[in-house]
Amino acid sequence: MDDDTREQWLARDFEQQRPRLRAVAYRVLGSAADADDAVQEAWLRLSRSDTTEVTNLAGWLTTVVGRISLDMLRSRSSRREDSWDAGLAELVAGGAVRTAPTQPTRPAPDPASEVELADSIGLALLVVLDTLAPAERLAFVLHDLFGMPFEQIADILDRSPAATRQLASRARRRVRAADADAAAPARTRQREVVTAFLTAARGGDFTALLEMLDPDVVLTSDEAAVAMGSPEVLRGPEAVAQRFNGGARSARLAAFDGGIGAVWTLRGEAMVAFRFTVDDDRDIVTGIEMVADRARLDAMEIWFLTS
Repeated sequence: MDDDTREQWLARDFEQQRPRLRAVAYRVLGSAADADDAVQEAWLRLSRSDTTEVTNLAGWLTTVVGRISLDMLRSRSSRREDSWDAGLAELVAGGAVRTAPTQPTRPAPDPASEVELADSIGLALLVVLDTLAPAERLAFVLHDLFGMPFEQIADILDRSPAATRQLASRARRRVRAADADAAAPARTRQREVVTAFLTAARGGDFTALLEMLDPDVVLTSDEAAVAMGSPEVLRGPEAVAQRFNGGARSARLAAFDGGIGAVWTLRGEAMVAFRFTVDDDRDIVTGIEMVADRARLDAMEIWFLTS
């Protein structure tokens, strides 16, 4: 078989495995962009390797993606969650988008699949990913979510199967604890208030927006958001409700910085985060901060939620 034919066969087989590999990387890394990078690196390693003795390509590739993801977890200093969307012109405008070439050609983001991936994480795994060590995280994801044998995971982690089993067990206990924590009344009420606010904004329900805003509510924007067209400060429910009325269609419910808010992304890059301050006793919004500063966005742990 000549080199061109071999590469065509490899590319075909790889594309068949891409959705599962991306799902594995996404759940380990918590970022669609990082997951795509991990999958592309797996392709590069496949194209450079002699796979004539490989009898289980799917398992081989999963192992490679696992190792790449583990290296990324250990080395990165910040993480960003990507999403789907193409605009939030009613609130902010413009913004540069960075792109990078890939091989084989990376499929264009599919909104439905992005939502499915994001929703599969949930608040429990959000807490796990924030607290677990990389080895625990990988062991939990690969075994509990994808059914990989501990013996295979142990090879990735360079540990014994027994030690790997313990890593997954510790992670599992934290997931269960996170399930209970996610149901805490304050967090649940904050999520409900922000969800209701976004629903009213998208539906143009001005009266409902007013009812959810404190009489002294303040909307503030950082310098980057102001440069994109947002006012620096808006005070009072009338002004804030008018700003959001009929808008926010492209913003998605998200958890970040220890609270619940919303994030707008443009072609896979977070552009604006909306930080909500909620009075849990009265179930109303007392403040909204629009964050568009690139450094602050890149440093955020952003997780998209089901609204």
